[in-house]
Amino acid sequence: MPTISLIIPAYQHARTLPRCLENLLAQTRRPEEIIVVDDGSTDGTSEILRPYAVKVNIIRQENRGSNRARMNGFAASMGDLICFCDADALFVPDALETLETALQEHPEASYAYSGFRFGWKRFPSYPFDPTRLREMNYVHTSALIRRDHFPGFDPTIRRLQDWDLWLTMLEQGHRGIFVPRELFKIIDGHGRKGISQWQPSFLYKIPWRRIGWMPRSIREYEEAREVVRRKHKI
Repeated sequence: MPTISLIIPAYQHARTLPRCLENLLAQTRRPEEIIVVDDGSTDGTSEILRPYAVKVNIIRQENRGSNRARMNGFAASMGDLICFCDADALFVPDALETLETALQEHPEASYAYSGFRFGWKRFPSYPFDPTRLREMNYVHTSALIRRDHFPGFDPTIRRLQDWDLWLTMLEQGHRGIFVPRELFKIIDGHGRKGISQWQPSFLYKIPWRRIGWMPRSIREYEEAREVVRRKHKI
């Protein structure tokens, strides 16, 4: 059986980490290792993690951002399958089991992903489609990835890192398999960017440039999207 490493980058998430860890430790398919990378938190995260030291591998680093935290966690991991979990995420009890089964049933797939919720908002995702993936990101970071196919996160991409990752894997010939269920939810939007600062879709359809003004969140999203598009020539 393959082994699973679950990696959690954490910055200022002392409030949500205990619930996240308890949730993961109660999975029907428990990961062989859970790695928490504390990205220079100053909110008491170290104290919150102390009771979990026996069950969880804890890495501390200066504040260098989520990409660096994820990659430090990956470097310390040993699993055949890798999952990057947000520190404010809650998985349904059989989430890891379901994603692992999907990979077992689809050996041609490099990762398995699902729908999810962000607060009350549903993100149901889509079946894997390379054309759609080049147009938009519909795969969350918390997919289950075959270690041998994982190219790493680009430290120069500061937003939409997950979209960049899936596009890189697509260019390397790797595909995903979709599980048509909501397997987790995000319970806290503190300090988040990208999809985490969700705005109603109609806001992205307004011709802001013609108006001569654009909301900051929309402008930052469009700028980050353009960075990824230029990198991948799409």
